Amino acid sequence: MQLDLNLLTALDALLEEGSVTDAAARLHVSAPAMSRTLSRIRRATGDEILVRTGRTMTPTPRALALRATVHELVQQARTVLSPDTEVDLTALERTFILKWHDALAAAAGPHLLRSLRAEAPGVRLRFLAEASTDAHDPRRGDIDLEAGAGAPSSSEIRHEVVGHDRLVLALRPTHPLCDGASGGEEGGDGPLGLEEYVTAEHITVSRRGRLRDPMDDVLEARGLSRRVVAAAPTAATALQLVRHDDLVVAVPRLTSRPLLDGLGLCVRPLPLPMPDVPVHLAWHQRYDNDPAHMWLRRHARAALHHACAATDEVTPRLSGRGGS
Repeated sequence: MQLDLNLLTALDALLEEGSVTDAAARLHVSAPAMSRTLSRIRRATGDEILVRTGRTMTPTPRALALRATVHELVQQARTVLSPDTEVDLTALERTFILKWHDALAAAAGPHLLRSLRAEAPGVRLRFLAEASTDAHDPRRGDIDLEAGAGAPSSSEIRHEVVGHDRLVLALRPTHPLCDGASGGEEGGDGPLGLEEYVTAEHITVSRRGRLRDPMDDVLEARGLSRRVVAAAPTAATALQLVRHDDLVVAVPRLTSRPLLDGLGLCVRPLPLPMPDVPVHLAWHQRYDNDPAHMWLRRHARAALHHACAATDEVTPRLSGRGGS
């Protein structure tokens, strides 16, 4: 059976107005066109729906029984096909899944959770660790928001830069190369000398366990090399290793500050200039116009920008075809 759902709108108008002429005016069609539509409704339902009694039309018992149901169906259809621009935060019950770099989760996560729950107590967050494989793919709907230094390559993924950070060296206070600064404050008379830097023992941060990072390329261009003794999957793990041995590791200064503060580590500038580390916020395009997701993105932006507040002000730069 092929259904023409436009007949529901016409039937709703006919039952509300009780007149072919008035129903036609309501739907901005001609009276003959509405009369033809009534004939189609009669064939579809097997009922006269409206019958003439003198100068007026009277609904049949079947029409009276259908009136409330037809009206509700039309209203539901309008709701489905109308833009959804509002969300009742006090009644929102939703779990958002966030795949964030561990330093970003530590630096911005508490601020984000607190601000979300202040407006929507029913919201829950699941922070996932960055895995060495793409077990969770935002294109499949597994992830609501990603945050990290890398920009996504898929055109389906929206992303914007919400802040910048810069790399510093972290080492324990008793390390021979520490010059007295701790708790996330950079100390000493400036960066280490290159000779001091390359003779130290290093840790890389790599979820794939790589013992090489962009600093090695910079050193190699100058005919130098360093000794990397370990690779840690996260900055938190690397800083724990540094805390217990005479090792150095490069970490983002601002987003790693909660970890640096908590461990009381010494911080020194890098011996060579390195580009700032961008902080990307990314999501699948399916969420562009989802009101609850737009609300989540707004708070995530604020939390990440707050974590990078000591850098120069950054206006988010959108990449892709759009988003909010």
